[in-house]
Amino acid sequence: LNDNPSQYKITLSGTVKSPKINVNPPFLMLMPVPLDVKTETAINIIPEDYLRQSQIQVELPELELEDGDRIYPFSVQFPEGQDIVLSSDGTNKELICHISFRSSRPVSFLGNMFFIDEDKN
Repeated sequence: LNDNPSQYKITLSGTVKSPKINVNPPFLMLMPVPLDVKTETAINIIPEDYLRQSQIQVELPELELEDGDRIYPFSVQFPEGQDIVLSSDGTNKELICHISFRSSRPVSFLGNMFFIDEDKN
C-alpha cells in the first residue's frame, strides 16, 4: 500500500457441507395384497444443506420373475412436487412421496429404491 513493501496475510476458514437426502422411515414394508390390488404408503423425503433448487428423481427396481419376465410393480408420486426448495430461514422443505405397489403376478421383493438429486447425490 502506497509503495510500502509490508505484507498482509489473511486467513480464511470454513466448512463445506454436502447436500444429502434422508428418508423417513428408512425401511418400508408394504402389506401383502391380492393379485392386481394396489397397496401404498407415504414417506417423507428430508433434504439437508441444499443451497440451490434441485429436483428429486427416483430409481425404481425392476423385478425378474421366475419365468424370466421383467416387471415394474412400484410407482411413486410426489403430491406437492419433486423440487427441493430453500426456504427463507435457510432450511429445506420436506417432500412427501407416495409409494405404491401392484402386480398381477405373485412376487416378493427385498431391495432398494434410490432417491437422487440432479447431481446424483
